[in-house]
Amino acid sequence: MAPLNPNAQRYSPTMMWGSTPLFQFGDMQEIIQNFVRVHVDAPGMEEGAPVFPLGYQYPSLDQLADMIPCILQYLNFSTIIGVGVGAGAYVLSRYALTHPDTVEGLVLINIDPNAKGWMDWAAHKLTGLTSSISEMILGHLFSQEELSGNSELIQKYRNIIAHAPNLDNIELYWNSYNNRRDLNFERGGDITLKCPVMLVVGDQAPHEDAVVECNSKLDPTQTSFLKMADSGGQPQLTQPGKLTEAFKYFLQGMGYMASSCMTRLSRSRTASLTSAASVDGNRSRSRTLSQSSESGTLPSGPPGHTMEVSC
Repeated sequence: MAPLNPNAQRYSPTMMWGSTPLFQFGDMQEIIQNFVRVHVDAPGMEEGAPVFPLGYQYPSLDQLADMIPCILQYLNFSTIIGVGVGAGAYVLSRYALTHPDTVEGLVLINIDPNAKGWMDWAAHKLTGLTSSISEMILGHLFSQEELSGNSELIQKYRNIIAHAPNLDNIELYWNSYNNRRDLNFERGGDITLKCPVMLVVGDQAPHEDAVVECNSKLDPTQTSFLKMADSGGQPQLTQPGKLTEAFKYFLQGMGYMASSCMTRLSRSRTASLTSAASVDGNRSRSRTLSQSSESGTLPSGPPGHTMEVSC
Protein backbone atom coordinates (compact mmCIF):
# COMPACT_ATOMS: atom_id res chain seq x y z
CA MET A 1 0.00 0.00 0.00
CA ALA A 2 1.48 3.31 -1.09
CA PRO A 3 1.96 6.07 1.49
CA LEU A 4 -0.75 8.69 1.58
CA ASN A 5 0.12 12.12 0.23
CA PRO A 6 -0.90 14.73 2.82
CA ASN A 7 -0.95 17.43 0.14
CA ALA A 8 -3.48 15.59 -1.98
CA GLN A 9 -6.54 15.75 0.22
CA ARG A 10 -8.48 18.10 -2.06
CA TYR A 11 -8.83 15.23 -4.54
CA SER A 12 -10.30 11.82 -3.85
CA PRO A 13 -8.14 8.75 -3.29
CA THR A 14 -7.27 6.54 -6.24
CA MET A 15 -7.50 2.78 -5.78
CA MET A 16 -5.40 0.58 -8.04
CA TRP A 17 -5.60 -3.16 -8.62
CA GLY A 18 -2.89 -4.55 -10.91
CA SER A 19 -1.61 -1.32 -12.53
CA THR A 20 1.36 -0.45 -10.33
CA PRO A 21 3.97 -0.08 -13.17
CA LEU A 22 1.85 2.60 -14.83
CA PHE A 23 1.95 4.76 -11.70
CA GLN A 24 5.74 4.50 -11.57
CA PHE A 25 6.01 6.15 -15.00
CA GLY A 26 7.63 9.58 -14.90
CA ASP A 27 4.81 11.56 -16.54
CA MET A 28 2.31 10.00 -14.13
CA GLN A 29 3.85 11.91 -11.22
CA GLU A 30 1.89 15.03 -12.19
CA ILE A 31 -1.27 13.03 -11.54
CA ILE A 32 -0.39 11.11 -8.40
CA GLN A 33 0.90 14.20 -6.59
CA ASN A 34 -2.70 15.43 -6.63
CA PHE A 35 -4.30 12.24 -5.37
CA VAL A 36 -4.08 9.86 -2.46
CA ARG A 37 -2.95 6.59 -4.04
CA VAL A 38 -3.69 3.15 -2.64
CA HIS A 39 -2.58 -0.12 -4.22
CA VAL A 40 -4.57 -3.25 -3.39
CA ASP A 41 -3.14 -6.74 -3.88
CA ALA A 42 -5.36 -9.78 -4.11
CA PRO A 43 -4.71 -12.25 -1.26
CA GLY A 44 -1.39 -14.02 -1.70
CA MET A 45 -0.24 -11.73 -4.53
CA GLU A 46 1.82 -9.34 -2.42
CA GLU A 47 5.61 -9.52 -2.48
CA GLY A 48 6.90 -12.13 -0.06
CA ALA A 49 3.46 -13.70 0.42
CA PRO A 50 3.57 -17.18 1.96
CA VAL A 51 2.11 -20.04 -0.06
CA PHE A 52 -1.41 -20.95 0.97
CA PRO A 53 -1.81 -24.42 2.50
CA LEU A 54 -3.07 -27.31 0.41
CA GLY A 55 -6.85 -27.19 0.11
CA TYR A 56 -7.10 -23.44 0.75
CA GLN A 57 -10.34 -22.03 -0.66
CA TYR A 58 -9.34 -18.91 -2.58
CA PRO A 59 -11.94 -16.08 -2.66
CA SER A 60 -14.04 -15.62 -5.75
CA LEU A 61 -13.77 -12.32 -7.61
CA ASP A 62 -17.16 -11.38 -6.18
CA GLN A 63 -15.82 -11.98 -2.67
CA LEU A 64 -12.76 -9.85 -3.45
CA ALA A 65 -15.09 -7.01 -4.49
CA ASP A 66 -16.94 -7.40 -1.20
CA MET A 67 -13.68 -6.71 0.66
CA ILE A 68 -13.30 -3.19 -0.76
CA PRO A 69 -15.80 -1.50 1.62
CA CYS A 70 -13.70 -2.65 4.58
CA ILE A 71 -10.62 -1.07 2.99
CA LEU A 72 -12.42 2.22 2.42
CA GLN A 73 -13.81 2.24 5.93
CA TYR A 74 -10.37 1.54 7.42
CA LEU A 75 -8.80 4.39 5.41
CA ASN A 76 -11.79 6.69 5.97
CA PHE A 77 -12.38 7.21 2.25
CA SER A 78 -15.84 8.10 1.01
CA THR A 79 -15.29 7.86 -2.76
CA ILE A 80 -12.67 6.51 -5.16
CA ILE A 81 -11.42 6.58 -8.72
CA GLY A 82 -10.61 2.97 -9.57
CA VAL A 83 -7.87 1.83 -11.93
CA GLY A 84 -7.81 -1.89 -12.69
CA VAL A 85 -6.18 -4.33 -15.08
CA GLY A 86 -7.69 -7.67 -16.03
CA ALA A 87 -9.05 -9.35 -12.92
CA GLY A 88 -8.65 -6.06 -11.06
CA ALA A 89 -10.83 -4.30 -13.63
CA TYR A 90 -13.51 -6.95 -13.09
CA VAL A 91 -13.32 -6.66 -9.29
CA LEU A 92 -13.66 -2.86 -9.38
CA SER A 93 -16.56 -3.10 -11.81
CA ARG A 94 -18.34 -5.60 -9.59
CA TYR A 95 -17.80 -3.27 -6.63
CA ALA A 96 -19.09 -0.25 -8.60
CA LEU A 97 -22.30 -2.12 -9.45
CA THR A 98 -23.10 -2.67 -5.78
CA HIS A 99 -21.71 0.61 -4.40
CA PRO A 100 -22.23 3.18 -7.20
CA ASP A 101 -22.30 6.17 -4.84
CA THR A 102 -18.70 5.56 -3.74
CA VAL A 103 -17.13 5.37 -7.21
CA GLU A 104 -16.42 8.62 -9.07
CA GLY A 105 -14.79 7.02 -12.09
CA LEU A 106 -13.17 3.84 -13.41
CA VAL A 107 -10.25 3.16 -15.73
CA LEU A 108 -10.62 -0.46 -16.85
CA ILE A 109 -7.75 -2.02 -18.80
CA ASN A 110 -8.34 -5.38 -20.53
CA ILE A 111 -11.66 -6.00 -18.82
CA ASP A 112 -13.63 -9.12 -19.74
CA PRO A 113 -17.08 -8.77 -18.14
CA ASN A 114 -18.28 -12.13 -19.43
CA ALA A 115 -18.22 -15.50 -17.72
CA LYS A 116 -16.44 -18.23 -19.64
CA GLY A 117 -18.74 -20.16 -21.96
CA TRP A 118 -18.60 -23.90 -22.50
CA MET A 119 -16.28 -23.57 -25.50
CA ASP A 120 -13.94 -21.30 -23.53
CA TRP A 121 -14.03 -23.72 -20.60
CA ALA A 122 -13.21 -26.72 -22.82
CA ALA A 123 -10.39 -24.86 -24.56
CA HIS A 124 -8.98 -23.85 -21.18
CA LYS A 125 -9.02 -27.44 -19.96
CA LEU A 126 -7.34 -28.73 -23.11
CA THR A 127 -4.69 -26.05 -22.93
CA GLY A 128 -4.02 -27.01 -19.33
CA LEU A 129 -3.15 -30.54 -20.43
CA THR A 130 -0.34 -29.39 -22.70
CA SER A 131 0.83 -26.07 -21.20
CA SER A 132 2.23 -25.01 -17.85
CA ILE A 133 0.37 -22.51 -15.69
CA SER A 134 3.00 -19.88 -16.46
CA GLU A 135 2.55 -20.33 -20.23
CA MET A 136 -1.24 -20.12 -19.91
CA ILE A 137 -0.97 -16.88 -17.96
CA LEU A 138 1.46 -15.44 -20.52
CA GLY A 139 -1.03 -16.33 -23.27
CA HIS A 140 -3.67 -14.46 -21.30
CA LEU A 141 -1.50 -11.37 -20.84
CA PHE A 142 0.11 -11.04 -24.27
CA SER A 143 -0.82 -11.57 -27.91
CA GLN A 144 0.52 -14.50 -29.90
CA GLU A 145 2.53 -12.08 -32.01
CA GLU A 146 4.23 -10.74 -28.89
CA LEU A 147 4.93 -14.22 -27.57
CA SER A 148 6.40 -15.29 -30.91
CA GLY A 149 8.60 -12.20 -30.98
CA ASN A 150 9.92 -13.10 -27.52
CA SER A 151 10.89 -9.53 -26.74
CA GLU A 152 12.75 -8.47 -23.63
CA LEU A 153 9.41 -7.71 -21.96
CA ILE A 154 8.09 -11.21 -22.70
CA GLN A 155 11.29 -12.81 -21.44
CA LYS A 156 11.09 -10.73 -18.28
CA TYR A 157 7.52 -11.73 -17.47
CA ARG A 158 8.09 -15.37 -18.44
CA ASN A 159 10.94 -15.49 -15.95
CA ILE A 160 8.98 -13.64 -13.24
CA ILE A 161 5.97 -15.95 -13.49
CA ALA A 162 7.88 -19.22 -13.92
CA HIS A 163 10.09 -18.54 -10.89
CA ALA A 164 7.55 -16.81 -8.67
CA PRO A 165 7.81 -18.25 -5.14
CA ASN A 166 4.03 -17.85 -4.78
CA LEU A 167 3.17 -19.53 -8.11
CA ASP A 168 0.69 -21.82 -6.32
CA ASN A 169 -1.13 -18.70 -5.05
CA ILE A 170 -1.10 -17.21 -8.54
CA GLU A 171 -2.70 -20.37 -9.88
CA LEU A 172 -5.49 -20.08 -7.28
CA TYR A 173 -6.12 -16.46 -8.32
CA TRP A 174 -6.02 -17.52 -11.97
CA ASN A 175 -8.66 -20.20 -11.31
CA SER A 176 -10.89 -17.67 -9.54
CA TYR A 177 -10.64 -15.37 -12.53
CA ASN A 178 -11.58 -18.15 -14.93
CA ASN A 179 -14.60 -19.00 -12.77
CA ARG A 180 -15.90 -15.42 -12.68
CA ARG A 181 -19.59 -14.70 -13.13
CA ASP A 182 -21.02 -12.60 -15.94
CA LEU A 183 -21.38 -8.94 -14.96
CA ASN A 184 -24.52 -8.80 -17.14
CA PHE A 185 -24.00 -5.23 -18.31
CA GLU A 186 -26.99 -3.94 -20.25
CA ARG A 187 -27.07 -0.63 -22.10
CA GLY A 188 -30.13 1.28 -20.94
CA GLY A 189 -30.85 -1.33 -18.28
CA ASP A 190 -30.56 -1.37 -14.51
CA ILE A 191 -27.25 -3.24 -14.47
CA THR A 192 -24.68 -0.76 -15.71
CA LEU A 193 -21.82 1.40 -14.49
CA LYS A 194 -23.20 4.79 -13.51
CA CYS A 195 -19.87 6.64 -13.24
CA PRO A 196 -17.55 7.89 -16.02
CA VAL A 197 -15.58 4.94 -17.42
CA MET A 198 -12.49 4.73 -19.63
CA LEU A 199 -12.07 1.35 -21.31
CA VAL A 200 -8.55 0.58 -22.53
CA VAL A 201 -7.24 -2.25 -24.72
CA GLY A 202 -4.37 -2.76 -27.11
CA ASP A 203 -4.94 -3.32 -30.81
CA GLN A 204 -4.80 -7.10 -31.51
CA ALA A 205 -4.67 -7.82 -27.76
CA PRO A 206 -6.14 -11.09 -26.42
CA HIS A 207 -8.93 -9.10 -24.75
CA GLU A 208 -9.80 -6.81 -27.67
CA ASP A 209 -13.13 -8.45 -28.53
CA ALA A 210 -14.21 -8.58 -24.88
CA VAL A 211 -13.49 -4.89 -24.32
CA VAL A 212 -15.24 -3.91 -27.56
CA GLU A 213 -18.29 -5.89 -26.44
CA CYS A 214 -18.14 -4.27 -23.00
CA ASN A 215 -18.10 -0.84 -24.64
CA SER A 216 -21.25 -1.73 -26.60
CA LYS A 217 -23.10 -2.54 -23.36
CA LEU A 218 -22.25 0.59 -21.35
CA ASP A 219 -23.79 4.06 -21.43
CA PRO A 220 -22.10 5.89 -24.35
CA THR A 221 -22.51 9.25 -22.60
CA GLN A 222 -20.42 7.99 -19.68
CA THR A 223 -17.93 5.73 -21.47
CA SER A 224 -14.69 6.48 -23.31
CA PHE A 225 -13.16 3.69 -25.38
CA LEU A 226 -9.42 3.72 -26.04
CA LYS A 227 -7.93 1.19 -28.43
CA MET A 228 -4.19 1.71 -28.48
CA ALA A 229 -2.19 0.91 -31.59
CA ASP A 230 1.12 -0.95 -31.35
CA SER A 231 0.68 -1.60 -27.63
CA GLY A 232 0.09 -5.36 -27.50
CA GLY A 233 -1.68 -7.06 -24.65
CA GLN A 234 -0.46 -4.77 -21.85
CA PRO A 235 -0.70 -1.11 -22.94
CA GLN A 236 0.13 0.14 -19.44
CA LEU A 237 3.55 -1.48 -19.90
CA THR A 238 4.25 -0.80 -23.57
CA GLN A 239 2.65 2.64 -24.02
CA PRO A 240 2.63 4.26 -20.55
CA GLY A 241 3.13 7.77 -21.92
CA LYS A 242 0.10 7.70 -24.21
CA LEU A 243 -2.03 6.04 -21.55
CA THR A 244 -0.96 8.65 -18.99
CA GLU A 245 -2.11 11.45 -21.30
CA ALA A 246 -5.42 9.70 -21.85
CA PHE A 247 -5.82 9.33 -18.08
CA LYS A 248 -5.20 13.07 -17.63
CA TYR A 249 -7.82 13.81 -20.27
CA PHE A 250 -10.26 11.49 -18.49
CA LEU A 251 -9.66 13.21 -15.15
CA GLN A 252 -10.11 16.62 -16.73
CA GLY A 253 -13.49 15.48 -18.02
CA MET A 254 -14.40 14.69 -14.42
CA GLY A 255 -13.42 18.20 -13.33
CA TYR A 256 -9.92 17.48 -12.03
CA MET A 257 -6.52 18.85 -13.11
CA ALA A 258 -8.03 21.63 -15.23
CA SER A 259 -4.67 23.41 -15.53
CA SER A 260 -2.78 20.35 -16.81
CA CYS A 261 -1.48 20.67 -20.37
CA MET A 262 -2.08 17.77 -22.74
CA THR A 263 1.32 18.13 -24.34
CA ARG A 264 1.85 14.61 -25.58
CA LEU A 265 -1.60 14.44 -27.14
CA SER A 266 -1.03 17.65 -29.07
CA ARG A 267 2.38 16.47 -30.32
CA SER A 268 1.58 12.93 -31.30
CA ARG A 269 0.10 12.36 -34.75
CA THR A 270 0.15 8.58 -34.80
CA ALA A 271 -2.37 7.06 -32.41
CA SER A 272 -6.01 7.72 -31.80
CA LEU A 273 -8.32 7.17 -28.91
CA THR A 274 -11.82 6.41 -30.10
CA SER A 275 -15.05 6.46 -28.21
CA ALA A 276 -18.73 7.20 -28.52
CA ALA A 277 -20.29 10.62 -28.77
CA SER A 278 -23.94 11.09 -27.98
CA VAL A 279 -26.58 13.66 -27.07
CA ASP A 280 -28.14 13.60 -23.62
CA GLY A 281 -31.15 15.91 -23.59
CA ASN A 282 -29.93 19.33 -24.74
CA ARG A 283 -26.31 18.45 -24.05
CA SER A 284 -23.91 16.92 -26.52
CA ARG A 285 -21.24 15.00 -24.67
CA SER A 286 -18.34 13.86 -26.79
CA ARG A 287 -16.23 11.04 -25.43
CA THR A 288 -13.69 10.97 -28.26
CA LEU A 289 -10.02 11.25 -27.48
CA SER A 290 -7.90 11.81 -30.59
CA GLN A 291 -4.16 12.10 -30.76
CA SER A 292 -4.41 13.36 -34.32
CA SER A 293 -6.41 16.43 -33.33
CA GLU A 294 -5.81 19.50 -31.26
CA SER A 295 -6.11 19.04 -27.55
CA GLY A 296 -7.29 21.41 -24.92
CA THR A 297 -8.41 21.69 -21.36
CA LEU A 298 -11.84 20.36 -20.57
CA PRO A 299 -14.18 22.44 -18.45
CA SER A 300 -13.55 21.80 -14.80
CA GLY A 301 -16.27 20.98 -12.34
CA PRO A 302 -16.24 21.16 -8.58
CA PRO A 303 -13.53 18.95 -7.07
CA GLY A 304 -14.78 15.82 -5.37
CA HIS A 305 -13.37 13.33 -2.93
CA THR A 306 -11.73 10.66 -5.04
CA MET A 307 -9.79 7.58 -4.10
CA GLU A 308 -7.52 5.87 -6.56
CA VAL A 309 -7.42 2.12 -6.20
CA SER A 310 -5.12 0.29 -8.57
CA CYS A 311 -6.06 -3.27 -9.25
